[in-house]
Amino acid sequence: MSFARVRALVVVGLLAVIALVFVVVAVVRDSQGNAGTAAGCPEGWPLADLTLRERKDVKINVYNATNQPGLARTVADEFSNRQFQVKKTANEKKQVDGIAVLRYGPKGVGSAHLLQAYFLNEADPGYDEKRTDDTVDVVLGNGFQQLATTTEVNQSLGDSGAPEAPKGTCPMPVKK
Repeated sequence: MSFARVRALVVVGLLAVIALVFVVVAVVRDSQGNAGTAAGCPEGWPLADLTLRERKDVKINVYNATNQPGLARTVADEFSNRQFQVKKTANEKKQVDGIAVLRYGPKGVGSAHLLQAYFLNEADPGYDEKRTDDTVDVVLGNGFQQLATTTEVNQSLGDSGAPEAPKGTCPMPVKK
């Protein structure tokens, strides 16, 4: 073996050892190891459940905030036909001008994200940190025309990405 070849192997070996040392130091001293988990959460912040549930596992209440009689019942039937768990329907006293408002708490963040797709991501979020259940209230507004089709829902979910924890909350640890 020539001297040039031995020198090249020594240099490559030395670079590999240095790279390995840098990787080990970076992993050991990582200060963001708890980022995105409840371990890095400030004291007292609620944990937001970001699990994107199947339709059959999502509980909803449907409210009519328009002048159109029977709208809540009609939409509730559509949601039931799509396998959602409709708990109750009623009329809302205060009218809503937009398409819909989704009211939910920390346990309903993932469910609200799924429901948002049924309104093509145009429903107004109504996050309430004090709410303790996982039910989402769907309040239909004057701008509501119809629920999205299955294809539109899938496209909307793809466009919106993964659910995000609302401001002032921390993501709940993922169950493995």
